[in-house]
Amino acid sequence: VQLQASGGGLVQAGDSLRVSCAASGAILSLYRVGWFRQAPGKEREFVAAIEWSGGGSNYADSVKGRFTIWRDNAKNTVYLQMNNLKPEDAAVYYCAVQRFGRGSFEYWGQGTQVTVSS
Repeated sequence: VQLQASGGGLVQAGDSLRVSCAASGAILSLYRVGWFRQAPGKEREFVAAIEWSGGGSNYADSVKGRFTIWRDNAKNTVYLQMNNLKPEDAAVYYCAVQRFGRGSFEYWGQGTQVTVSS
């Protein structure tokens, strides 16, 4: 599975931004697609994930109510809409996939930078 993340950029606090993750390869094996982020000097953290087939999703507490994840199966793409961005949301955002029967996210995209100015 190959992943291509895009859509990052520089925004001001309170602005919105949408990042995308296009998947290719063994699409039928996908169970979940997730977004993670890593800020300088910090560990990578989970942001949100969505089931590829069923559409069920879950979010980190820090982004609930502000971020929305959804997928377009026809385009093999997962989106993360980020509203009311805060400076603490600034990070490199990575998408990753978990395949059926696997207990963790295995394949990772290259990351896209999100910068939020205060």
